[in-house]
Amino acid sequence: MSIDIEPLRETDGITVTDHIENAQFEVYTDRPVDPRPRPESDHYFPVDASVAVETGSIEIPRVAVVETRAGDGTLLTHGDRYAMPDGTYHVGINPAPTKLYVAFESGFSVSTTDRTTRIDLDAPGTVALGFRSLHQTPAGIITTPTDPESLMDAVSLLGSALQTTSPERSFPTLRGHPPLVEPGEEFCVPERVEPVDSGVKIVVPPEYRYLYPVVSLAYYFAAEVVPGDEPRITGDGWTFPLEPGFEARTAEVLRQSFHMDCLARTEGFYPVDLHERETTDLDLDWERLYGLPLAERLGEYLDIPFEAVEPELPQWTLTTDVRPDPENVEMLPFVAGELSIVRSPETVTPADEDGGVGMGFLRALDDEARATTGVPKGPNRSGPPVGAADEFDETEFVRGGASAETVRGADAAADRDAVAADADFVRPEPVDTVEHAWVGDGVPLDANKATLDAYHRRLEAGQVEQSRISVLVVCNDEQMREEGEVAGLYGLRDMVQFDIEVRHDLDREEMRDALASDVDFLHYIGHVDDRGMQCAEEYLDLTDEDLEIGVSAFLLNACQSYRQGEALIHRGSRGGIVTLSDVANSPATKLGRIIARLMNSGFNLRTALHVAKRELITGNQYIVVGDGGATICQSRSGLALVYELNNIGEKRYEISANFYPNGHYKEGSLATLNLDSDDSSYYIPTKAVCTGVTEKEVSNLMDLELLPVFYKGELGWSGDFD
Repeated sequence: MSIDIEPLRETDGITVTDHIENAQFEVYTDRPVDPRPRPESDHYFPVDASVAVETGSIEIPRVAVVETRAGDGTLLTHGDRYAMPDGTYHVGINPAPTKLYVAFESGFSVSTTDRTTRIDLDAPGTVALGFRSLHQTPAGIITTPTDPESLMDAVSLLGSALQTTSPERSFPTLRGHPPLVEPGEEFCVPERVEPVDSGVKIVVPPEYRYLYPVVSLAYYFAAEVVPGDEPRITGDGWTFPLEPGFEARTAEVLRQSFHMDCLARTEGFYPVDLHERETTDLDLDWERLYGLPLAERLGEYLDIPFEAVEPELPQWTLTTDVRPDPENVEMLPFVAGELSIVRSPETVTPADEDGGVGMGFLRALDDEARATTGVPKGPNRSGPPVGAADEFDETEFVRGGASAETVRGADAAADRDAVAADADFVRPEPVDTVEHAWVGDGVPLDANKATLDAYHRRLEAGQVEQSRISVLVVCNDEQMREEGEVAGLYGLRDMVQFDIEVRHDLDREEMRDALASDVDFLHYIGHVDDRGMQCAEEYLDLTDEDLEIGVSAFLLNACQSYRQGEALIHRGSRGGIVTLSDVANSPATKLGRIIARLMNSGFNLRTALHVAKRELITGNQYIVVGDGGATICQSRSGLALVYELNNIGEKRYEISANFYPNGHYKEGSLATLNLDSDDSSYYIPTKAVCTGVTEKEVSNLMDLELLPVFYKGELGWSGDFD
């Protein structure tokens, strides 16, 4: 079973651990309880685990929305403060680290504080608690020849994962993970993968460079992809051209249609006060649009010029460059499942041919390079040291310059390459999105090097032996002990249990054992060069050694750690942050502390590095390898949230809240801010801007969760604000 339920020891209630998602939370009761197994059929929605307890109240340490349905599943009401008479009820509480359902027969009341949500029964009795992991798995594997026309048939089935063709599919839990794709001699589709007749067709020339950029559209529209000379989308008597500017046009269609679905769905099962709906300049009959078939609705969406919609659109989260090669076909379902904007560059600029842009990050930083990058002269972190919703209940509501003597490394020759000499560094074209991933050969500058094996590990549902989040900090250099203090930044969380271990000066065998251990996150501090990772007496080269790797995610905060991190991915890790060059000690220490706090707060690797780069220019020396969506725990609110705070008058502030997709709170999830002056809902991704916020409101908001805050342009933390 992926979910464990155990009684709490120090208070009344239960602990729920989801081993698939590394999620853990507590549910409180008004008396000691002994959870006993109950049939999953006790609940209206499917669950992975169900128990019954005797109690008079249920409380979770989150501000949540409580949805109440009758015994037949009819939605009666939702909110955070109300009462219901005697009856049989199915109640959902959102958000929680798993789907949380409560079933009972009693009148009850709902109440919230600034930290908790509570359900009080009119009379104590038996309460059934159901939990379902938010983990998603593909329905099967499509085998296909990799020529473009055969692959079109496979891409046409990505939308089989959609659980509805209504605008509610913009909710992430109603989309499902697309079926996987594998090369094979014959086209073969599993029985569980059934096409959805949406009435939408995408016509593109049978070439990879045209097929790859439409995979997210094919998935989201459940569209049939067919060959043709002129790229276009058709349906129900209309045609929308995808030229000129093919890749840009596909991105526009994805952003526009998704935005308009989020607005139209407020006419359906959840008529929430959506900020984007209230502020739109589009004068449309949303109720009529909601009721149209997908193809007809999409045609009316695309009748609106993109220029009329663009000012309302949030900054999209992810662009993925997929090189137009047949060996990249297996990545397509993962890219589509992330609703990524997709480009397929036939050519790319080698980093050593881009006029020198970025080349300071590719070679050991000699004195001249240090003068231009702001990195001090002297040694660095290379070489040995000189010294030492059906489910429509699934709305996913969430609340929400170093000194010269302190640099890393020693004997690195000034002209030594940052990584192996045969490394093919490439500089992808800039993106307009928050994050950027790269699929294909080459080491990308300033982009996530995504790999297939890492994405497959995202789907693995293996059990873990412990319920706690494990973090191992390894410091293999005496001069870097300051960064070793990051151990105190992990585990600064309520309701999440961490096992944190700090180890110093490991020898080769100890380092091998550490890498093989079942650790959720490895934070390595030390030296790396072309000989490998420095240990107490010699080096351990992960690219040559036959190693067993148990570490799930990592930060290798050392010079030139790309090759070693890439080896960790190939041998079993899911994702990590590595460097492309030599890094000076002081900024590396600062970045390490930022990453530690962000990972502790539940951020994924890509978003964590994005935030760190806003604070440190040297962050451009780091990239993510593997699955950039990997996390080590859930944030308290479920998503990645970054505040920007500005004083606009006496005790008055402007707060900008940047909501980023994170974990299972993907694009289309709903979010609210805990501000008295703003009770609107927002869809993710978004940037919510609230002006005239009082000092007390700011204080209350900062107390809710440990999150990054940019104040006057500098990074701070919500827990540090008085």
